[in-house]
Amino acid sequence: MKGHIKPISLAGSELKEIRHVCALFNNEDEEYRVLLPFIKDGFRSGDKAVHVVNADRQSEHMQRLAAAGIDTAAAQERKQIDLRTNVDIYLKDGCFDQDRMVEFFEQLAASNEGQFKLSRIICRMDWAADGFTHLDNLIEFESRVNNVWRGRDDAVICTYHLGQFGGDTVIDVMRTHPLVIIGGILHPNPFFVPPEEFLPDFRERRGKQTTGDPIFAQL
Repeated sequence: MKGHIKPISLAGSELKEIRHVCALFNNEDEEYRVLLPFIKDGFRSGDKAVHVVNADRQSEHMQRLAAAGIDTAAAQERKQIDLRTNVDIYLKDGCFDQDRMVEFFEQLAASNEGQFKLSRIICRMDWAADGFTHLDNLIEFESRVNNVWRGRDDAVICTYHLGQFGGDTVIDVMRTHPLVIIGGILHPNPFFVPPEEFLPDFRERRGKQTTGDPIFAQL
C-alpha cells in the first residue's frame, strides 16, 4: 500500500510513512497515559485495533479502554478490536519461531484489506523478559519485520518496560526500530540500523558469543 496516507498523532508527534515504533516505559500507568489517545483516535478513525497484552491483563486492559470512554462492546461487535495474549502469539507451542512470526504479521497485515483502513497494533513484550531465553531471536525478528511494515500503512507499537530488560538488550531493541518513544515523546531513532546492515552484524556478534569468543568473555 503506502499510498498517500494521513499522519497519525502519537506521543506528542506524528507517524508519517514510517510506523514501526519501540515504546520504552517505566510502568503500566505511563504506558496507558501515552497510548490511550492514540488508541481512541484509532477507533474514531475507523482503524482496526490489534492489542497483544499479557495473559493476566486482558480484563484490566478492556477496563482501561472503557474507562477512557471507548465503547468496547460495540468495538467487539463490529470486530474492530482484536485482543490477544502475547504468550499465545509469540510462544505458540512454547517456543519462539522467527519465520512463523514474520508470516503471522504478513497475514495479519493482509487480512484487513477491504475491511479497515489500517491496523493500529500494540504488542506488549514482557514475555521476552521471562528467563531471557528468547532475546536473540526476538531482536533478529524485530529487525526482520521492518521489511513487512515498510510496505504497509499499519502502525505498530512494541512496548517494553525498562525495569525488565538489561541495557544491552534495550540498545539492540532500539537499533531495530526506526522510531522510539522515550519519556512519553515520539522521536526519530538515531540508533536505528536497517535490517540489511543490522542482521549480519548482530549474527556475527551472536556467533562469537556462542563460540565463547574471548573478547565477549571479558564483558
